[in-house]
Amino acid sequence: MVGDESGEASIDIEDHAATSQPGGSIRARVIDELDRVDRGIYAAIADSPTPTIDEPLGRLSNSANYSMIWIAAAAVMSVLGGRRGRRAALSGLVSIGVTSAVVNQGVKRLADRPRPDRDGEDVPETRFVHMPESTSFPSGHSASGFAFATTVGSSLPVLGAALRFLAGAVAYSRVHTGVHYPGDVVIGSLIGGSIGGLVSWVTRPRKKSEPAA
Repeated sequence: MVGDESGEASIDIEDHAATSQPGGSIRARVIDELDRVDRGIYAAIADSPTPTIDEPLGRLSNSANYSMIWIAAAAVMSVLGGRRGRRAALSGLVSIGVTSAVVNQGVKRLADRPRPDRDGEDVPETRFVHMPESTSFPSGHSASGFAFATTVGSSLPVLGAALRFLAGAVAYSRVHTGVHYPGDVVIGSLIGGSIGGLVSWVTRPRKKSEPAA
């Protein structure tokens, strides 16, 4: 009996030590459970029949390739928005450039998450767009969209709100078409919004201080 109690005690101590260590099994379980939720939402979206919006969302997703939709928006702003619009457009494009470098050359390489298996999850072929060869986490399309919208919104709030809605639609389209998990676009959007806010602060016009009397 003494031997059994000692063995049980040692097992309890080992389990406690494993779960209390930084980076131990608790963090691994949390990551694993979040991944299951992420994949479950992806599967639920794939399993939901949406024939009316499949094609429009595919076109929207493609329009954001190489940030084309945001470059087009910047061009319109530059032509119709006057000096303020041109400044906001330029800042928005700078924000996209910084975000793309951070996401594609930094975070994606560190995370190295494989792309979803569209065939395995039975994503309807009518939703298919080109599957990028890059890793999945985070979504570059989502990051660029929210970076541009956030930066423009700092100067033009009404337009910024519309652009954020459009960026959100682009982000969802990446999940709907099966090329990203939901978590990829959520984190990508947060990264883009954060970088967009930073670029807005760096590029905002400063008032010149008056010389002392």
